[in-house]
Amino acid sequence: MKQIFTVLLAVVVGHATSFGQSTALEVYNILQGKCASCHSGSSPAANLDLQGTGANPGADVYNRLVNGAVQNSHAQSEGYTQIYPGRADRSFVFRKIHEGLEETIVLDNAEHAGGVPHGDKGLTSVEKELIRQWILFGADANGVNVERSLLENFYSGMGLESFPYGAPPAPDPSEGFQIKMGPFFLEETPSYNIEYYQKWELDLGNNREVVRINTEMGSFSHHFLLYDFNSSAEASNEIAGLRTNANHTSTSLVSAIQGPTDLRLPQGAAFRWDSDVVLDLNTHYINYQGVPYKAEVYINVYTQPIGTAAQKMNAILIPNTDICVPNTGQTHTESQTLQIPLGEIFLWGLMGHTHQLGTGYKMWESNFWQKGDMIYDGSCPTGEPGCPSPYFDYQHIPLRYFEPFHPVEMSATNGIIHEATYVNSGTDEICWGDESDDEMMVMIAFYLEDTVGVTQGPTTSIHDPINPLDEIVVAPNPMTDFTIISLPVLSSAVDFTLYDMMGREVTSKTGITENQITVNRDGLPKGIYIFRIEDNDLNQKSGKIIIN
Repeated sequence: MKQIFTVLLAVVVGHATSFGQSTALEVYNILQGKCASCHSGSSPAANLDLQGTGANPGADVYNRLVNGAVQNSHAQSEGYTQIYPGRADRSFVFRKIHEGLEETIVLDNAEHAGGVPHGDKGLTSVEKELIRQWILFGADANGVNVERSLLENFYSGMGLESFPYGAPPAPDPSEGFQIKMGPFFLEETPSYNIEYYQKWELDLGNNREVVRINTEMGSFSHHFLLYDFNSSAEASNEIAGLRTNANHTSTSLVSAIQGPTDLRLPQGAAFRWDSDVVLDLNTHYINYQGVPYKAEVYINVYTQPIGTAAQKMNAILIPNTDICVPNTGQTHTESQTLQIPLGEIFLWGLMGHTHQLGTGYKMWESNFWQKGDMIYDGSCPTGEPGCPSPYFDYQHIPLRYFEPFHPVEMSATNGIIHEATYVNSGTDEICWGDESDDEMMVMIAFYLEDTVGVTQGPTTSIHDPINPLDEIVVAPNPMTDFTIISLPVLSSAVDFTLYDMMGREVTSKTGITENQITVNRDGLPKGIYIFRIEDNDLNQKSGKIIIN
């Protein structure tokens, strides 16, 4: 059968010398070993032949699977194909074989009698995950999407996952829908990080207004940004599945956050999405502990009929791509003055964004190219300038919300100045780029053009945690001699472990029942340390402690 699939790959891709260890080949072998006994011959089950016919049987199998038509009428009505590149949830084959691996996919009688998946075929978690990863990375006929050894280590119990307590519940269908990005797996290397983009087609049916976007992501996340494509043509030109190229020329910003956030727009304001909108999802994860990590993001979107809101909420992303940070080991400043002819706007939110060399991000109102009042400081927990203990964490730069809205005149002479500082102690100059080892300077703003009909109440953009351990507080942080981790009311004992940035365990405590954990320096050198807390209900929380 391997020879058959080599023929398949030669036909589809045309480079027959490089497929020997492709993920597609592994998937084919899994299906041959576990599924072809029923799906072959003159009358294959569901008319799905996994052995193939004709002069190139391997190519025939690939064509039957990837974007292949399904017989099931319910699956047809939902727009599923046998394998839908980039979307495991729309891949009928995966829906039938995952058997609990993807808890957001639940079969009903319309898809399978009794709602029972193909659980008697003996697919292992690693085999099912290989199939899912192949789909999520676009169901390509060539290339290795994920190393089997990484999945084997994870499913043998050696790994961590973003949501050990289960997937967040989806909105009621009358209120909205859920989007899921991932999973993808971080290599075991400490500080290994990866940033992915993924286009996501929606079936809204008609134009809608979006009033709330509740995003849940793991404690190893750096950010999540939501874009939409400028046109259906630009969306169709983008490849399916997880990718590393940003392609910002084809998309516009919808929202941006750097931690789990329940983004509820002020009453009377809404984003406006057309019925044919195609989203572009973007997340960045960093491995802090040097074990296999399963990265996921869940986005709950709440909508209402078009025309309900009085005002449209606008989002804008402004990059300063003309930056280079010299490797002097000294503070380097990049600044950009914005004069955009928008007239008077009313700011609701502001945020800056850098990569790992960033040491600060500030914004000022400007008048005739001169700095006026400071309106944003990324070194303060809420982004509001004037905090008593500023500390800049490039991985979790805050989004400042303005209550009341903050008016700013945007014209040829007035606007906003945004400024970022960096320190590069490496061996090379680092300039702008989309990779995590490159550097960035990005300003993000949410604004209204008018406030008539919009009412502001208490800000509900603060994360409402599903995981009770998300409520912990670490202070002081940065610390000198000690810090105290304050816990919520505990339902069970917790275990605490502290690691250095190489993933080595520094100290640990087990069976903690008090509501405070004191962490003493005990001679530890200055630097960044990662803590992990886990309770008996498998809730866990990771975070950073900085020692000065």
